[in-house]
Amino acid sequence: MFSLIKHSLVVDVSVLSKKISNCCRNFATAKKIIEMVKVLNVAEKNDVAKNVANILSRGTSRRREGYSKFNKIYEFQMQLPALRNQQCQMIMTSVSGHLLNYDFIGDYSRWNGCDPRVLFSAPITTTCSDQCKLIKRTIEREVRVSSLLIIWTDCDREGENIGFEIVKICQAIKPDIRVLRAHFSEITSAAIYRAINSLTEPDKKISDAVDIRQQLDLRIGASFTRFLTLGLQQLVPNLNKCIISYGSCQFPTLGFVVERWKEREEFVPQPFWFIEVNVERDNIKCTFTWDRKRLFDQRACAAIMTKIMENPQAKVLRVNNRRTSKYRPQPMDTVTFERLASSKLKINAKRAMMAAERLYNLGFISYPRTETNKFPPEIKLNDLIQAQCNNRQWGQYANRILELGGANPRNGNKSDQAHPPIHPTKPATNLTDEEQRKVYELITRHFLACCWADAIGAEETVDIEINEEKFHAKGLRIIEKNYLEVYKYDSWSEKQLPQFVQDECFHPNSILMKDGHTTAPELLTESDLIALMEKYGIGTDATHAEHIEKIKDRKYISQMEDRRLKPEGLGIGLYEAYMEIEQEMTQPFLRAQLEIELQQICNGDKNPEQVLNNQLILYEKVYHESFRNRNRLFQKVIEFV
Repeated sequence: MFSLIKHSLVVDVSVLSKKISNCCRNFATAKKIIEMVKVLNVAEKNDVAKNVANILSRGTSRRREGYSKFNKIYEFQMQLPALRNQQCQMIMTSVSGHLLNYDFIGDYSRWNGCDPRVLFSAPITTTCSDQCKLIKRTIEREVRVSSLLIIWTDCDREGENIGFEIVKICQAIKPDIRVLRAHFSEITSAAIYRAINSLTEPDKKISDAVDIRQQLDLRIGASFTRFLTLGLQQLVPNLNKCIISYGSCQFPTLGFVVERWKEREEFVPQPFWFIEVNVERDNIKCTFTWDRKRLFDQRACAAIMTKIMENPQAKVLRVNNRRTSKYRPQPMDTVTFERLASSKLKINAKRAMMAAERLYNLGFISYPRTETNKFPPEIKLNDLIQAQCNNRQWGQYANRILELGGANPRNGNKSDQAHPPIHPTKPATNLTDEEQRKVYELITRHFLACCWADAIGAEETVDIEINEEKFHAKGLRIIEKNYLEVYKYDSWSEKQLPQFVQDECFHPNSILMKDGHTTAPELLTESDLIALMEKYGIGTDATHAEHIEKIKDRKYISQMEDRRLKPEGLGIGLYEAYMEIEQEMTQPFLRAQLEIELQQICNGDKNPEQVLNNQLILYEKVYHESFRNRNRLFQKVIEFV
């Protein structure tokens, strides 16, 4: 009996000992976690935070709620290279774009609260929307227990500025917190681990350039918008619900559309005449084009025609055969992407960019805002091609590129030193959104095309002479389609010529004198407009689509059924009014100069406050000129409304 009791006591003590030991271990673990360095990571969007956390945690991150239901918190542990590989508790959350915005203080923020002229110098402050206040509360709570802040916002100007908004909020709670910046152009394991292994200081100069641009846009936009809107609403009843906005990018963009429309409206067709030679041989028809192309003098053309018909025998002067190429596209930058999406996919630039950003956040493509059109050597292009080999639509072409020796990109010469060209980072399966699917296909086919080889053809040129007048015909035979096989957005048409022998003489089937008329230039497409904005420095690759949509929303322009852009009465009136009062407002040069100076701020070559003050002085003079001539300006607008 005693032995049984003794055995029972031993068992109980053993179990109790194990429990105490486990409790001690759990306590030690809990204590270790509590003492572990906590690192706050903040991305620009929840999808980015989620995917980065998933990569760095190798799929083990835990999710918890923040104050904003749209911006979750993801926690995991890892050894952080920036802290000598110390084990850290990583807290990953996000914002939803800008947290803070500039606005006027008090009565200055009300439409009728002050004379618009004073807005050039009225006091401004930063504000935070209700939704952003919830995000701000989450960041404030998490930074209290954190020793390090890592910024994971997009690596462009806006992203850098958003990063400094996060820094400002965190330093208000913890002034001495250390801040580092992650640089990445795609959400893939390789890119994210490169970023975490090479953290740097954030660049205040780039953020300052955005601050200056935001302040200028607020002051200039608000002063001119209130002046135009309040003044015109008093004179034109049907404008009561309209906002007649001004923006230093909006008006030059509008100007491009109106100027092309005016060219078309004012165009006077000119008659012209030309001579055409037709030959049919071996059941192949071909037309020889006159070397003079056309004449605007009917009598002169008729005289030449008479001379030709006196001896209508043709002599072959030369037959040239040469190898020719149709160049594959260069790697895709943002402007190229927007133009192709608009012209080939019939998706406007704003929607196309939204689709691309979603694909980027999901990790399917690289960062879609880039000025670079050449691949850096560290990108493993063959691996990216290999990832596409199983695709049912274009996998066979990816395989062929690899079989023929691998990637051979036709690089351009532009680099923003921040992001590579837009390219696929992994196969995109089960994309249910139609526009995202089309955008991914465009980006992937473009990438494969630029990595393949030029199309090869044999071009034949035949030059003939008929009584001293020269004509020519061209034919083409495609030898190797190469990139054209995958790039369905481009084409190269074959054209067969009959066989001709040098120095042979023959009589054409017909020699005709024909007439025609010069045609008016076509209205701009969105693709054309983006090209002009790029050429003249209006906005950036990140804002082209936004400016075009703004002047559509304001009813300054509209898009016709053929997708060409037509100015509306209000847009024409504003353009014509400012062409009379202050032409600089509708021309691209003022804004283009500002874009140059903003880049100089980024480079550290110009003082931000100096740029701000100089620009405000310049636009204030323009405002005073507008105000002084307001009656004439408003009457001109009214003529077209």
